[in-house]
Amino acid sequence: MVYIIRLMIIASMILMSSCSQGHTEEDSQLALMKATNPNPTVTEKNNGQDKVEEIEKKVSNFNEIYDAAIIKGKEATLVVYKVKHMQRFNMKKIEKDLNKTLEEDYPKENFTVSSDYKIFLEAVRLIERKNNGSYSDKQAEKRLNEILKMTSDMK
Repeated sequence: MVYIIRLMIIASMILMSSCSQGHTEEDSQLALMKATNPNPTVTEKNNGQDKVEEIEKKVSNFNEIYDAAIIKGKEATLVVYKVKHMQRFNMKKIEKDLNKTLEEDYPKENFTVSSDYKIFLEAVRLIERKNNGSYSDKQAEKRLNEILKMTSDMK
């Protein structure tokens, strides 16, 4: 009887450990609960990847921001971010400062800056689909334009 109980305990521990190690949840499923730090992406190959990485560094220099997703399209660049909990009272100021910094450093770029969680989640999903090959460059550009339209509709 004791051996059966020990065997059941060992079997359940093995089962639980194997389930937790092999999880394949994507970042987008947990994007609102933790920092995902997705790689910045472009919708076209060889169209400004270096510039997008520079933009990511500028955004990460803001102490109030702990997570950001940047997507550069043909005509616009989407910058979405999450602020630290205690900084939520200053969200308008953070967005204004971030937008001002980006516009000064990259005057030729057309930026859309947002702290909306839904937009952040959609951006992370777009980045995942683009990186895993589910979206072509054309599909990614189309989806980016849909997300940009959502941001303008929310304002």
